[in-house]
Amino acid sequence: MSTPSQSAPSLSADRHIKLGLSMRYLGYHAAAWRHPEADPGAASKLSHFRRIAETAEAAKFDMLFLADGIGLRTRDDPPGALCRSHQTAELEPLTLLSALAAVTSRIGLVSTASTTYNEPFHIARKWASLDHLSGGRAGWNIVTSWSEAEAWNFNREQHMDYETRYERAAEFVEVVKGLWDSWEGDALVHDKASGIFFDQSKLHVLHHKGKHFQVRGPLTIARTPQGRPIMVQAGASEQGLEIAAGSADVVYTGALNLDAARDYYVNLKSRLAKYGRAWNDLKIMPGITLFIGRTEAEARAKYDQLNDLVAPELGLSYLYGQMGDLSAYPLDGPVPEPKDPRVRSMAANNLALARRENLTIRQLYTRIAAGFGGRVMIGTPEQIVDDMVRWVEAGAADGFNICPPVLPLGLDDFVELVMPELRRRGLFRTEYEGATLRENLGVPMPRNRYASAG
Repeated sequence: MSTPSQSAPSLSADRHIKLGLSMRYLGYHAAAWRHPEADPGAASKLSHFRRIAETAEAAKFDMLFLADGIGLRTRDDPPGALCRSHQTAELEPLTLLSALAAVTSRIGLVSTASTTYNEPFHIARKWASLDHLSGGRAGWNIVTSWSEAEAWNFNREQHMDYETRYERAAEFVEVVKGLWDSWEGDALVHDKASGIFFDQSKLHVLHHKGKHFQVRGPLTIARTPQGRPIMVQAGASEQGLEIAAGSADVVYTGALNLDAARDYYVNLKSRLAKYGRAWNDLKIMPGITLFIGRTEAEARAKYDQLNDLVAPELGLSYLYGQMGDLSAYPLDGPVPEPKDPRVRSMAANNLALARRENLTIRQLYTRIAAGFGGRVMIGTPEQIVDDMVRWVEAGAADGFNICPPVLPLGLDDFVELVMPELRRRGLFRTEYEGATLRENLGVPMPRNRYASAG
């Protein structure tokens, strides 16, 4: 969790901060649905997401982002945890973004789809359709599925091994890009006089034959307004870094501190050159959950209010997957040495944090539950903007993926309190730069592989 800064760094005027809004579930705090002003059923209502989308677009956010999983990953460990979690019921993201495309005009629309349990033609077709219907605002977040809960929904008892998943993902991405190049940008001539609908020399068949896929093509959708939808990636593995360096326009990260974020930033951006890409062709946007107040005390009160609503069973579930079952220990006692940690490295990190800050079990699980394990900051608008500037100036971020603790309340706080401070310092746009997500992010239009060869 970040502490307020004491100095106010500066950011050069030509480097505006990019902002995405993550709008999954009812917010990123484990107890979001129990907030007195929250509607517990909102995650299934179009009106809820329309309100969020319209607010974010009016504030000139770059994009909306919907993470997704295709199985119920939340477990009932310890017993009683599952029924208390709001990470259990949500809408299919592409269907939702298609509905939001009709009520917005500039904000980007990004959602997740797995390369493990989809086929390339499906993804190419669906995201190309959204890009056309939205006027060039679609983005695909590339992930590999990792949980057995997802495998069970797709005729498997276990998911593919790690190496196979990433090997398949790398080929999957190349096939999708190839399908998106099926039509050159000027292929559709629509010549009524001659009766020629399209120039057949500018329609290309992919004929892909690889280890994991055989895809003939062509895609039955014309080249999209962005050349191809924005490609987003979030992996930190070696294979994920290479996919991002070769193809991604945006990368979301979960870095918890500036040093780790800067190391990741340099590592990834240093790989771009070998793919013929420039340093600024890729935007890196760490996630952050913000508790915002006009004073530090007000911000802390919002944080404490939600933490008081975390049921012990639910809170312990956030530690269970890393440190094992701690339900037999006093919640307000010290964090014990894990006897059978599920993830040793994360258990060691949690124990070190608890010992360093003298945290109880309850304090440790609320620290994690406040932002689903992501980075959390509590502070005033000035302190939050100082922190954002520090990360950008240090070469750790190009922008941020805002993950409000409660929706739409956390978004409203950001728009009302933080956005004016960003604009007062000249750090964020007052109007969109263009009509497409690619234009607003400032990432280049991809060249069609066939047109560039001609």
